[in-house]
Amino acid sequence: MIGSVMLALALQVAAQEGGDVVVRAPLPGTPQTPATMVVEPAAMLIATFDTNGDGLVDRTELIEGVRHTFEAIDTARTGQLRYIAFADWAERWLGDRNALPSPFEVDRDQDDQVSLDELQDHFSRLFARYDRNGDRQISRAELLTYRTAPIDAKGPTAGRPPVKPPAPPAKKRRSR
Repeated sequence: MIGSVMLALALQVAAQEGGDVVVRAPLPGTPQTPATMVVEPAAMLIATFDTNGDGLVDRTELIEGVRHTFEAIDTARTGQLRYIAFADWAERWLGDRNALPSPFEVDRDQDDQVSLDELQDHFSRLFARYDRNGDRQISRAELLTYRTAPIDAKGPTAGRPPVKPPAPPAKKRRSR
């Protein structure tokens, strides 16, 4: 209602001044440019383990951080997270119940539960993977993943068939 009142007033003022009223529609929405740098859920969690605020995570901070997240879900203090409890852990600390790592990847002895030692072991391997410069600390830059494959608003373009322009309409032949 306020918008229509404002438009009516603008038209009235324009008519009195003898000017034209130009009404512009909003520009059509454009898709967001796809990110070229992303952070894996596990890397995002590791970044939160920086307890001294120096922008780096060392192995001591990693071990303590993983222990803290595990104990926050293992409220019964069993020392084990069954797969549903692990999904609760993933939702709380990784942002989604299905985020990686999966419990199948972490559960090394395949007993259908994840122990603190198994989770520590998995994050230790992640630490080694992220520590690209080998200084035994992980910086924010090391936690970034760079997308190098061509992507557009629909995702990776590699492997997608090229879009063919429509064929021109066939010309009708005249009968003689």
